[in-house]
Amino acid sequence: MQATTSSFENLRNDFPILNRRVRDNKKLVYLDNAATTQKPNQVIDAISDYYKNHNSNIHRAVHALAEESTEAFEETRDKVAKFLNVEDSREIIFVRGTTEGINLVAYAWGRDNVKEGDIIVTTEYEHHSNIVPWQLLTQEKKAQLKYIDIDDNGELMLEQLDDYLSTGKVKLVTFSHMSNVLGTISPVKEIVSKCRSVGVKVLIDGAQSVPHMKIDLTDLNSDFYVFSAHKMLGPTGVGVLWAKKEILEKMSPFLGGGDMIREVHKYETTWNDLPYKFEAGTPNIADVIGFAKAIEYLEKIGMDNIRNHELELTKYALDEMKKVPGITLYGTKEPEKRGGVVSFNFNDVHPHDVGTIIDKEGVAIRSGHHCAQVLMEKLNVAATNRASFYIYNTKEEIDVLISSLRHVAKVFKL
Repeated sequence: MQATTSSFENLRNDFPILNRRVRDNKKLVYLDNAATTQKPNQVIDAISDYYKNHNSNIHRAVHALAEESTEAFEETRDKVAKFLNVEDSREIIFVRGTTEGINLVAYAWGRDNVKEGDIIVTTEYEHHSNIVPWQLLTQEKKAQLKYIDIDDNGELMLEQLDDYLSTGKVKLVTFSHMSNVLGTISPVKEIVSKCRSVGVKVLIDGAQSVPHMKIDLTDLNSDFYVFSAHKMLGPTGVGVLWAKKEILEKMSPFLGGGDMIREVHKYETTWNDLPYKFEAGTPNIADVIGFAKAIEYLEKIGMDNIRNHELELTKYALDEMKKVPGITLYGTKEPEKRGGVVSFNFNDVHPHDVGTIIDKEGVAIRSGHHCAQVLMEKLNVAATNRASFYIYNTKEEIDVLISSLRHVAKVFKL
């Protein structure tokens, strides 16, 4: 499918919330997609249909509703595996989101493999969910947490990774595939290659990449990969941890309870097979089923088409925002090296004031530290504004954003 500008505009009809009027009847311009994306009717209807017609627990009973629910749930697992080019769907673990997936690895893999004096390496542009679990682990194990710095263009200084790896103490390198603030796309293949050459494990936070570009996990060859459904048209409360089967089989369970067991006796328990060993309790059945429709929707458009559409929007936004008085843009100046995320500030104007003013024009952006305070410290700011784009956004909406930003500059006499 060769997507065109008009075809992307036509799909807006599938998203009922985009018809909203806000703030004195202004047309909603939703540019907070890095936080969460809106949902098409196909996803909403699938969730409703589950509760109306199939609601039952899964993997337990043999009645009709249970069989229908179980089949739909497991079909989603197969769809995720195919979407990511994963051969064995048992490597797909359903979690609540990226944060839980990273914590699962830190707990179930990290506590068995990281010892005193070991090093875990991350980067300065990580989300807190890829920092805090490693802080907790390294503090507990008396290990070290090291950071790969970013340069003035917001790109990783990979020579530092070489220095860390040369110590022979690194157990894990963990990083975002795409920065949620700068939009910087990490050089994944280069990082993985460096780590592979010395036998170091790799975890990739794909929360900002899976929704926006084609991801082939067989080709990337990391050890762990995590992402969330709600950033790719799916429901909240659903995420995926992928890990290599041989690693998962050696890992201890993260949570104990129903369905993650094979047998339970008074003083001992044996674990269920993959993936169920890591899926204790009743899962978020309806939303996992809804997630399948989100994947189908993205596949119909084509991930390469989505990437090209966002690249076009990002180039346009960067060009127009540069013309706004008093504005500072963050991140690489090369659009091809970034995703559809643009972070910015105005001189001496607090980001919350900016967000409040443009919200009155119906424009929804994010203002704050974006769960990336280590990066904020690097940029020497308390917070930034962030506009982030997705499949249903248009150049006309960016024009509304630019107009509202010019109004900010005028209000503050910039």
